[in-house]
Amino acid sequence: MKYGFLGCGNMGGAIARALSKVTKDIMVTDRSGRARALAGELGIRYGSGEEIVSSCDRIFLAVKPQMMAGVLEPLQGALQQRKPLLITMAAGLTISQIEQMAGGKLPVIRIMPNTPVAVGKGMTQYCRNDLVADETIASFLEDMRFSGQLDELEERLIDAASALSGCGPAYMYLFIEALADGAVACGVPRAKAMEYAAATMIGAGEMVLATGMHPGALKDAVCSPGGSTIAGVRALEQHGFRGAAMDCVAAAFEKNKELGKK
Repeated sequence: MKYGFLGCGNMGGAIARALSKVTKDIMVTDRSGRARALAGELGIRYGSGEEIVSSCDRIFLAVKPQMMAGVLEPLQGALQQRKPLLITMAAGLTISQIEQMAGGKLPVIRIMPNTPVAVGKGMTQYCRNDLVADETIASFLEDMRFSGQLDELEERLIDAASALSGCGPAYMYLFIEALADGAVACGVPRAKAMEYAAATMIGAGEMVLATGMHPGALKDAVCSPGGSTIAGVRALEQHGFRGAAMDCVAAAFEKNKELGKK
């Protein structure tokens, strides 16, 4: 098999879904067996961890950081014998920690994806160790093309980036819900309010990416003197919106660092 997944929860399943648009040469496993349904839906295989290590050339490590050592240690012998490419998405765990848990030096790509990978709009940072060749990275990026954007980043910055884009969908969902609640309070039907809030967030993000303009300049272009938009911006500022947004990323970053120490 080309790809295997040790663990296949929300994030692993999202990546498997994106990869399945390129290849069906995928095997998944998980502790609960719930990934069997995903395998059936996508037309891929379900197997054991031992089967994945013995037959897959590229293995996603899609388990929680605190579970990683327990998953990899029983598989160390087979991993060191076959030396497959490992692709870790565990927050806080460095490449060197993954190598240690796997019993020694192996080719490792570290990725930090987010759940919009499931709809082809993900943002994934990646880095690699010196055993991963350029052609391997090129092939991996091609296989991941239906997941969204991928960007190479120094490993020392991966945890900080994850605190933004990895955790960020949760922050965005909160903002969408809150904006929609505000519109509902003003009389807009809830279903329409949710649609308008989500579509507005998508459009604003696309404006930043498409124009390359600073978001402050784009904000200024919407704020007419004495108008309703600047009144809304003022309300956000009065409630510490920007400070809260900065603090949520910093808090997630500190938690990422804690996870790597456990």
